[in-house]
Amino acid sequence: MIDNYEYENNLYNKGIEYIGGVDEVGRGPLVGPVVACCCVLPKGFILEGLTDSKKISEKKREKFAEYIKENCICYALGIVGPEEIDEINIYEASRKAMMIAINKVKEKINLEHVLVDAMPLPELDIDSTSIIKGDLLSISISAASVIAKVERDKMMIDLDKLYPEYGFKNHKGYPTKKHIEAINKYGIIDGYRKSYGPVKKVLGE
Repeated sequence: MIDNYEYENNLYNKGIEYIGGVDEVGRGPLVGPVVACCCVLPKGFILEGLTDSKKISEKKREKFAEYIKENCICYALGIVGPEEIDEINIYEASRKAMMIAINKVKEKINLEHVLVDAMPLPELDIDSTSIIKGDLLSISISAASVIAKVERDKMMIDLDKLYPEYGFKNHKGYPTKKHIEAINKYGIIDGYRKSYGPVKKVLGE
């Protein structure tokens, strides 16, 4: 069993109280925004089974997200849309989304330290730790990853209601075989990332 409290406990032992876990979802999809979350959990927070959002079933993720939102000290989202992803690239867009989420939290509480999944954030003016596989190794990052994933999935489910023929509620915008078939058949609608290979191909670029 992975101890995903270790990073937080080390910081609590140094007298640091407000620790933000930060993660983003939506780098791979062909459509929609990248969504980041910064989540601050109370000391002693326990949620059995909380880990990387990709390893939790959709139903469980939704329950977990509600529980985390109700029991965390605070959380905030950062969203960067497809036009900006095309403009600045997905890596920079992911970083920007994370910074938006962190800055929103900083407006609410005295954030003291940030634990980030994999990505260094040199522009941060508070201490941070970048953790490879952070969504597995830090409870705060796991919490952020679950909220971000559920929020982004909701956007895809809403899009599916408008364009059911694309199957967004199933593939959530990722380039599955069925999704590629759908864009080849029905073309590109608003919200697609035009800098992504499969989209470029359909646009004939």
